Amino acid sequence: MSCHSKQHAITLDDIQSAAQRIADHVARTPAIASEVISRRLGCQVAFKAENLQHVGAFKARGAVNAVMSLSDEDAHRGVVTHSSGNHAAALSRAAKLRGIPAFVVMPENSSPIKIAAVRSYGVQPVFSGPSTQQREQAADELQRQSGATLIHPFETPAVMAGQGTVALELLQQLHQLDAVLVPVGGGGLLAGILVAIKSLRPEIEVYAVEPELADDTARSLSAGSPQPPTRYDTVADGLRTGVGDHTFPIIRDLIDDLFLVSEDSILSAMRGIAEDAHLVAEPSGAVAYAGLVENAERFAGRCVAVVVSGGNLNFGDCSLGGQRRVTPKTS
Repeated sequence: MSCHSKQHAITLDDIQSAAQRIADHVARTPAIASEVISRRLGCQVAFKAENLQHVGAFKARGAVNAVMSLSDEDAHRGVVTHSSGNHAAALSRAAKLRGIPAFVVMPENSSPIKIAAVRSYGVQPVFSGPSTQQREQAADELQRQSGATLIHPFETPAVMAGQGTVALELLQQLHQLDAVLVPVGGGGLLAGILVAIKSLRPEIEVYAVEPELADDTARSLSAGSPQPPTRYDTVADGLRTGVGDHTFPIIRDLIDDLFLVSEDSILSAMRGIAEDAHLVAEPSGAVAYAGLVENAERFAGRCVAVVVSGGNLNFGDCSLGGQRRVTPKTS
């Protein structure tokens, strides 16, 4: 599978530049091997723990890269975005690092913990309806009022390049690597990882994992063009958005396969990561592991990296969307 970089929004050079630009402002997250899980699934499993990243998610990477890439003139007017939470917090943090204003639109059904994270950086979010169209309209209005630069959660190339630095670290951390499983919502993380890995180590397979209740990327690949979401109620709130116009061509050209997972599988994966790998994953962050558990036979005897994209779990909401209580075992 060749990397048609000229047709794509980002290149390996963009990702390598991003790695240098963000190095002082993001955490180099560990790739944590799990003997227990590896033995159970019959493959060597390592978790790329982006739940331990600043703001609790990989989004810190793309936001810092985008904000630090701005000219002084553009930066002075601030940045604007729309996001269900992790990108909102990441952009608020990146703006604070550079000392510029941030304007953030969040859907009204955003997780309370993610709203609180945005406010902790001194940003008061503007709330909108949950659909992509409603979010974008509210962000457009804020941009018109403020003159700020739009930093899209996954379509801005500098954001995509920043997310791709996850893969550069993985390749340095794991000397043996046969496959990587990545959650997909808008596709910024997946696109960045695809460009990095298929440019440097094309023999490594990259798999997308998506909730059955947010299957727009799977439908987009079947249709050959980006398809809108049909519902917004998966427990994996970070993946409720549609795949992007910039991210989709990269995914279409470079992906090895895509797995769909059920809500029960996602909740079970969250619990499994907590109990067996001792990592806190929010539902979106557990989706890739759910894909591995359901398709373990595909990876028998191989070395697999699973991206835990975020760990912003609201423990006050133990019902997690009313699906099932996730409670710790008592000793």
